[in-house]
Amino acid sequence: MTPTQLRAFTAVVRLGSVKLAAAELSVSESAVSLLIAQLRKELGDQLFTRTGAGLAFTPGGLRLASRSAELLGLQDRTVREVSEAGNGRRLLRVAASSLFAEHAAPGLITLFAGRADDLDVELSVRDPGQFNNLLVTRAVDIAIGPRPTTLNAAVACRSFMNYQLALVVAPEHPLARLHPTTPQLRRQSWLLGPSAAADLGAVPNLLRRLGVPEDRQQIFQSHAAALEEAKHRRGVAVALSYAVTQDVASGQLVRVAIPGQGRDETWHTLMLAEGGAPSAAAELSRFVATPRAIQAMVRGTGADIGHFRPAVHVTLWS
Repeated sequence: MTPTQLRAFTAVVRLGSVKLAAAELSVSESAVSLLIAQLRKELGDQLFTRTGAGLAFTPGGLRLASRSAELLGLQDRTVREVSEAGNGRRLLRVAASSLFAEHAAPGLITLFAGRADDLDVELSVRDPGQFNNLLVTRAVDIAIGPRPTTLNAAVACRSFMNYQLALVVAPEHPLARLHPTTPQLRRQSWLLGPSAAADLGAVPNLLRRLGVPEDRQQIFQSHAAALEEAKHRRGVAVALSYAVTQDVASGQLVRVAIPGQGRDETWHTLMLAEGGAPSAAAELSRFVATPRAIQAMVRGTGADIGHFRPAVHVTLWS
């Protein structure tokens, strides 16, 4: 078995389609079919068959599916560890939801990375619905954000910080003088950050609960951009309560009550259980719950997202 064959099979298992697997791997369908055929011949097992309802996997195919992700992850981890040993540096790959990445990650990562001279941190914004797969396939070392609806058995989840959402408008906005009802809110123009585009998380959950129509939602490249639009009386924006404290205090924004909103939301760290995660990931999972880390996430450390020290690689969209 070769890594290329296993990657093709793993993609077919995850996506349920040779066509989709080929698109993800940027190869032709015939190339994926050839790799699967080579696996079938070597293992003496059909692995899966096509049915009207999709792919039906044999017992051997299911066993290979569970092993292939582990083997590929072990290979990737070994390559990375050898490279790290050669250049004397470690790399921690962090996946975060867009809301956490924009409002909490800068202070946290700056403080955490500054504790170790040999550590580089790569932060990427990911859909929380992908957290399980990213960790199991070892595409990232740790994920931070909302807890997935279904948690993979190989993934450990730990809550570490509560927060609340705030609904804000400009002082001149009509809702600034009202206690709006749900129907009134549905008729507004909603100015939203990229977290609204995900299926999982506090913001999409709020939009679904209030029944905000999609044609009333405007999604911007950042939550900060959405707030700037709200300051110009262009609609209603959703933000973290602590992120708009200064704007509310200065009178640039006014908080509006959210019908039925009374509970805290929670952020979690997720990583492979039973020693599967790198030591830096386990250290970060412990560190995020400390008072210093909480303070850094809420108040920042004075460095913006483009000026992390030591080296932090930031991918806004992947």
